[in-house]
This record gives sequence, structure tokens and C-alpha cells, in this order.
Amino acid sequence: MTTTSPEKTLDAKTLHAKTLGAKTPTEQTGARTDEAAALIGDARERIDALDDRIIGLIQERMAVSAVIQEARVSSGGRRVNLAREMEVLGHYRDALGKPGTALAMTMLELCRGRI
Repeated sequence: MTTTSPEKTLDAKTLHAKTLGAKTPTEQTGARTDEAAALIGDARERIDALDDRIIGLIQERMAVSAVIQEARVSSGGRRVNLAREMEVLGHYRDALGKPGTALAMTMLELCRGRI
């Protein structure tokens, strides 16, 4: 079995991408070097994995929120507890700044729908 250096492998990948009309790693990432393109590609894979985990957690939060809303409504209460939502907004704002408030608003809307 022959082994090739990473540079030759990358060159072969780049050549293959060009023959298929696909963008090279540097074109895909906007990087100026192959090394930077590789680092960016790896980091993007990690971000994609983190996004998948975040989406899963939000879906889990939506399910828990539905249980809470059902319990509240079936006991004669309102579907939404605005005081609790203000606590959540404050928590996100304190942790992430002003954009955290917008993120929390979106998450709350996903979990309870528009009020």
C-alpha cells in the first residue's frame, strides 16, 4: 500500500474537485491557504455537530414545555406564564447580552407558539 503526503492528497482532492466543477476547499471556505481551509473545514464540521445538538435540545425543551402547558391548562391555569418567560429572557440576556434576548424570544415562540 502506498501512502501519500497530505499535500499530495489535498492536491488530488483539489484536482478532482476542479474536474467535477466543484469548488476547491479554499474556494469553499474563503481561506487563502490549504492549511487554513483544512482548519476551517474541521471547525465547520464541529459547528455542524454543535448545531445538531442545539436543535435536539430545543426539540427536547419544546416537548417539556408542552407537558408544562398541558398541566397548567388542565388545572385551570393559563397556557403561558409571562412571569416565567421574563425570567427566561433575563437569563439569556444576562448570559449572552442583547442578542440573547432575541434568541430567547425565538426559543419561547417555538416552545409555546405566538401569544
